Parts: sequence; C-alpha cells; structure tokens
Amino acid sequence: MSKTSFIVNQDGLAIFTFLRPERRNAIDYDVMEDLRTALIQVKASSRIKMLMITGEGEKAFCSGGDLEVFHKLKTEKEAYEMLNKMGMILYDLLTLPKPTVALLNGAAVGGGCEVAIACDLRLASEYSKMGFVQGNLGITTGWGGASILMEKLLPQDALFMLYTGKLFTAEEARQIGYVQKVFSSHHLQEQAINHCGEILKKPYSVLTAYKEAMIRKWTSQNLFAQIQEEIKQCAKLWETDEHHKRVDSFMNRKS
Repeated sequence: MSKTSFIVNQDGLAIFTFLRPERRNAIDYDVMEDLRTALIQVKASSRIKMLMITGEGEKAFCSGGDLEVFHKLKTEKEAYEMLNKMGMILYDLLTLPKPTVALLNGAAVGGGCEVAIACDLRLASEYSKMGFVQGNLGITTGWGGASILMEKLLPQDALFMLYTGKLFTAEEARQIGYVQKVFSSHHLQEQAINHCGEILKKPYSVLTAYKEAMIRKWTSQNLFAQIQEEIKQCAKLWETDEHHKRVDSFMNRKS
C-alpha cells in the first residue's frame, strides 16, 4: 500500500499527501523517497505552478520521523545519515523555484513542523496544533527546521517556539506568523485550494521570479551551511543516553 499520493489538478496545483493516518502521517524512509521524487517532478514540469503538502485524515498533518523506525538508530553516525538525507530533501523543498504551501489538516509535531516551515506558506485547520517538540526528547531539530524558522519568524517568536517545545493552537501560530490563514475544518482542502487560486492566476514567470529572489537571499546568507551545522548538532545529541531514555519513556507511555 502506498504511503503517499501525488496528483496534479487542471490549474497546475500539485498535491502531495502523507497517507499514514494510523501512524499520524509519520515519515519513514519510503516517505522520504516519495517526497524527494515528487520535488524532482514538480521542479521539472512546466505544467506545475505550485506544490501543496498535506496529510490524510483530520488528526495529523505529520508527526515527524517515525519513532518505531528511527529509534533503532543509536549512534551519531547512524543518526546523521538519516537526518542529513531528510535535511537535504527539506532544503530542496525550501529552495524549490515555485510557490509551496503546507496545509495543516491536523497536528504538525516535531519534524512535521520542520516540513511545514520549509514551505513558503502555511494554511491550517482551526483544530490543528503545532509544535517543535524535539527538545522534550532530548534533541534539537535535525532536518534544518530551526535554521529555517529563524529566517521566517521574528527571532523572539522563533526561539519561544523552540525553547518551550509547546503545542500552539492554529490561532496562536497565526498571531506569530507561523501560520498565514486559519480555516474551518469543513471542506478544508477545498477552502485551501480556493485560497491559493489568486496565486495560481499569476503568470508562471512572475511566481518563479519572486521565489528565485528569495532563494538568492538565502544563498547569500549561506543558509545551507547553517542547516548542515544544525543537522550535525542533532546527530551528536541523538547518541546521548538522555535522548534514548526520553524516547523509551515516550514510547512506553504510548503503548
């Protein structure tokens, strides 16, 4: 059974969906590869003007990395290989030369928040919640999310999200600029697509020109190197007893 879906509508909107509601749309290696492939297709196709990423169901957009898979990684080296793989995919998402939007149909937790912040815009269901909870597990963001967050939010708001590791409501997230628009959960995707209609009406050349201007800014600031340092730091913390104990405790609490 496929863990993701990828479709393109007649207006040039590509929609990539996490299809693992039983795992709160968590990311494993298969999902990583599907997202990497989708980004290649979006970049190569002149028919596609915009990419939307969302999740199946109403409970979760994405809960980040699948702990049942990634908790088997114990050493710094093992962790770095996984973190760097996904970090580079998110950098490709961040620098995709087309508009991107995350539609938060439910909770965006940990790495799910990193996926969302790598998109240009974030639209959310009124019942969605979001938080960079990695600190509660004894690690930092490891896919580049903190570096990207600090580019997109005011410093004090970015640090508050990271320091506290709390879950924000959709409205709280909108107030600090993490979310741009909150919708009712009724016909959520239809509302989001309609909202994106104003963007899709613009000429392809205009959209790519604006996005490429932003990419030039990030390139001049060497954001890629900052993300690499973030990945290395997380890999070091991943190996610690503190991290493994906290994940064990979390998984035992769930079972």
